[in-house]
Amino acid sequence: MFDRLSFFPQPWLSVLLFATWQLLSDGISGASLVIGILLAWAIPQMTHGFWPDPPAFIRAWRMPLYLLRVIRDIVIASIEVAWLILSPRKPRPAFISYPLELEHPLAISILASTISLTPGTVSADVSDDNKLLLIHALDAENDQEVIDTIRNHYEKPLLEMFQ
Repeated sequence: MFDRLSFFPQPWLSVLLFATWQLLSDGISGASLVIGILLAWAIPQMTHGFWPDPPAFIRAWRMPLYLLRVIRDIVIASIEVAWLILSPRKPRPAFISYPLELEHPLAISILASTISLTPGTVSADVSDDNKLLLIHALDAENDQEVIDTIRNHYEKPLLEMFQ
């Protein structure tokens, strides 16, 4: 019997791949549609083993708002880092142990990637039990302020999407 999930094991990935292919191709044509569908089918089939636990997006419609917040924060952080570099004030670098509330590996990965994308912070490590995220901040007056900012800006929206 035909099983839709085995045919497209990662439907959102397939949609993203197809849309990306169409944006990258030189106009929409019959050939670009066929190749886009083939890629949208073949790549998730080949990478199926890397996705042992399917993401449990409960509120996936919140992702665009999250992405807009991340883009806004990247722009603001870029300006702040540039200002810090150009100013005579010395940065206050710090390693911060961030206690995670997220449990799903994909959600933790998205949070760590978001932190690393934002200028001035880098995710350095995740503990073996997925309870702590080690973050390096270029300029941190106090650890709790960084923790609160990350929790409110990124982790809470991810919790709403994944749990």
